[in-house]
Amino acid sequence: MIEPMNFISISGPKDDFDHMVNEVLSNYEIHLENALTELKSASKLVSFPGTNPYREPYEKGKRLLARCESLSSKKIPSASLNTSMTIDAASAFVEKTDQDVKEYSRKKEELGEKVKALHASYEQVHLYEELDFNIPAILQFKHIKYRFGRIQKELYPQLESFAETSDDTILCKCHETEHYISLLYFVPEVVSERMDAVFSSLQFERIFLPDEYDGTPKEEAERLQKELAENKALYETLKEEERRYFLDCQAGLQTAMTTLESYYTNFNIRRHAALTNEKEHPFYILCGWMTSEEAAKLREQLHSDPNTFFVIEDGKEHVTSIPPTKLKNPPLLRPFEMFVKMYGLPAYGEFDPTLLIAITYSIFFGFMFGDAGQGLLLCIGGFLLYKIKGMNLAAIVSCCGFFSTIFGFLFGSVFGFEDVIPALWLKPAAAMTNLPFVGRLNTVFVVAIAVGMGVILLTMVLNMIVSFKNRDTEKAWFDTNGLAGFVFYFSLAATIFLYMSGKSLPATAVLVVMFLLPLLLIFLKEPLTAMVEKRSEKISGGLGMFFVEGFFELFEVLLSYFSNTLSFVRVGAFAVSHAAMMEVVLMLAGAETGNLNLLVVILGNLFVCGMEGLIVGIQVLRLEYYELFSRFYKGTGHEFKPSF
Repeated sequence: MIEPMNFISISGPKDDFDHMVNEVLSNYEIHLENALTELKSASKLVSFPGTNPYREPYEKGKRLLARCESLSSKKIPSASLNTSMTIDAASAFVEKTDQDVKEYSRKKEELGEKVKALHASYEQVHLYEELDFNIPAILQFKHIKYRFGRIQKELYPQLESFAETSDDTILCKCHETEHYISLLYFVPEVVSERMDAVFSSLQFERIFLPDEYDGTPKEEAERLQKELAENKALYETLKEEERRYFLDCQAGLQTAMTTLESYYTNFNIRRHAALTNEKEHPFYILCGWMTSEEAAKLREQLHSDPNTFFVIEDGKEHVTSIPPTKLKNPPLLRPFEMFVKMYGLPAYGEFDPTLLIAITYSIFFGFMFGDAGQGLLLCIGGFLLYKIKGMNLAAIVSCCGFFSTIFGFLFGSVFGFEDVIPALWLKPAAAMTNLPFVGRLNTVFVVAIAVGMGVILLTMVLNMIVSFKNRDTEKAWFDTNGLAGFVFYFSLAATIFLYMSGKSLPATAVLVVMFLLPLLLIFLKEPLTAMVEKRSEKISGGLGMFFVEGFFELFEVLLSYFSNTLSFVRVGAFAVSHAAMMEVVLMLAGAETGNLNLLVVILGNLFVCGMEGLIVGIQVLRLEYYELFSRFYKGTGHEFKPSF
């Protein structure tokens, strides 16, 4: 069902706005509308000024809490947070936490830069560990120039050959990798420029060592390694200290964010409010939609407040917005609201089809997938998944599995075995019926068409009820799903039933009235509607075009009645195909030879249960949308969304 709604308006002194929002209205569900739009006829109204002062602490707290939860990998349940904070305490807590976290970040950044620098120094000096020289002594040479560097491995023999033939060069080979060789060469200062040019032409790459080293390269590498390890340990210790700090702050952050989120959200309510343009005593105005029950409670609470004016609009003449839709169904039906919302929420005052889709979807699914064993698996599995994950689709699967189990007993099928339990009704693949003119036909096909015709008639009745309620003359009386269409289709169904059961048919005059008169009303629905509503309507295109269009539309109507009825054959077809598929599974398992392979039976049942269950679910949903909803349901409503 759809919750009844009331349009309410609240006004009071501007200074009392925050108290009203935070302390009173936050306890209720209100779908707020823009007061300036709703009260556009009122003069001297302006928008509520002011920027949200809680934005900065709220966004800081949100960011901090996200980091906190990522580090702790769990969220503290709200029920265990017994303390509450004032808005000032919450803002102060978030600000202090933010400053502490920034200090941790600063220290980590400094340590990180130091580790990076030490690592770069180590990468340089360890290339020359093979040198048994004191680095500061080399760096203090005045008349001898030195060059640290590296060269590609394949070019080193050429460089080595040049150094051996040169009287001015001393070459020291150092560290060797897969692609490069690190080396050091010495040359007299007077020829250093010429020798540098020669080495550069041989693709020698210089490496500049800073003058901060002390001792041999090996000693320096060991010192740097030790210092690097110490600083990395300090960095990890700082990270662990920061993680513990976050864990200690988690409960406080969650409590602070609860308060901040409430105030941040509630302050944004100002964009829905209007303000009177009075300098001395300005008043705020809020308006929106509430359920009748909630509106009555709020009126009772505000009754004793002399500064607040609360009004429930009884009529619609002063309301410009369309009431939102809030569905209210029993817990058993609530998961099926998902299918309704997928098609479109009912408009306020429209029929809520949740009960209809819950019953018809479950029955059709059970009929098409009738197996006591597989149905029980779907029922139990869906129920457990719904309890664990709270998925609406799982609850629907569980309900459909329950009806599959019922039809499994009616069909005498359990995990595909047709001889374990007796059929309480019939065997889908074997039951046949003799019909006049048609001949022998599978019974489940006949039942499926009969049920389909009954469901179509039911949706026509629902369409008439909704149309009469909305005072839609054409849809109620002359539409294909209105009274004229109902009389024609009901007459057709009754005639077929009488003919197939061997009963005598009504007189020809009665049949003419029951068939031709409704079709004539459908044909003339536009001028008849205009006549009933006492309005003049000119036929566009002339009488000739009107009759041509009416003829083809009437032909389309008859064709749609036929195709919509035959569409329900799929219900019986899937019931038969399920039995056939399980026969194939049992044949592959060796049931005919007596050597039953249980593994094949189990895997086959799981495969059929998953694949056919999915296909049947989609096909039933298609029936619901195209054969049922399209006859009486528009789904043009918009959802009730509380602003708090």
